[in-house]
Amino acid sequence: MWRSSLFLLALPVFAHVVSMSTGELRVDGPLADYELRIPMIEIAQMADPSSILNYIQFEGGHRRSARCADEDGTYVCHASYEFENLVPDRLAVECRFFEVTVPNHVHWLHATRGANSDQEIFDQAFPRSELRFRPPSRMEIFWRQFGLGFARAAMNWIGLLFLVGLAVAAPRSFLPLGCFLTGEAAAILIGPRIPWPLAPRFLESAMALTVAYLAVEILMASDARNLSWIVVVLGVFHGLFVAGFPLPYSVGTGVLQVAVVAALGVGARYLSGSWRRGIAWGLLVAGLGAFALRVTVR
Repeated sequence: MWRSSLFLLALPVFAHVVSMSTGELRVDGPLADYELRIPMIEIAQMADPSSILNYIQFEGGHRRSARCADEDGTYVCHASYEFENLVPDRLAVECRFFEVTVPNHVHWLHATRGANSDQEIFDQAFPRSELRFRPPSRMEIFWRQFGLGFARAAMNWIGLLFLVGLAVAAPRSFLPLGCFLTGEAAAILIGPRIPWPLAPRFLESAMALTVAYLAVEILMASDARNLSWIVVVLGVFHGLFVAGFPLPYSVGTGVLQVAVVAALGVGARYLSGSWRRGIAWGLLVAGLGAFALRVTVR
């Protein structure tokens, strides 16, 4: 029972998913209109919320006007831009909303020019990108989104710690990994349907606790079959981290996870009991430390 109490601390996390905003850019010749939609909770700490528009730049364009307002809990900004020349087929964009919201903030930008459209995802790992106003092929769309998911998962250090624990906990069995991916897939399906606004700090706190809980399971020498059922639930918290993204993005994340566990599992098979316990204690300290950091630091 005492082992379950560590996991139960993470239950409030279902109140929030990843910090995210959306944008719509409509280009007409040398002019463009941009609409930003972001939950009020994400900008509550800003003295002047409208200044968030200063953190997105469209190459060659300058802002002519802007107006922002709270619309039922969503902060909506409309801004008009003028370019010196017609917007080219490729438009460079820089978005640094993560500097004034939270470090893991993601901005999903969709742009149209005539019959052509494109979309990009911006975050701390990828603050700059290029919009291409031509019909992209299905393969281009897939590989761009796949690459973003793969790279962002590689920079999610809490998620990587969990994968280390998973490889050490069951180095000779892929059953726990399969259960973990099942839990993630379930979260990806239900995440966009959660009706409540969610604070990203809660999600990261829950992920940190999953690392600590898995470390406890290693110390208790749980076998792969007994570990699998709880890993399904733990996977839900990690799945919420990518919920709402395009399917290729989630596939990229899953491929990285499988590759990491498979690679680490080969070496973990030869670890002695003392090494396994040492790694487990390290994961326990790291998980609880990350949880404390997310809860106390603003």
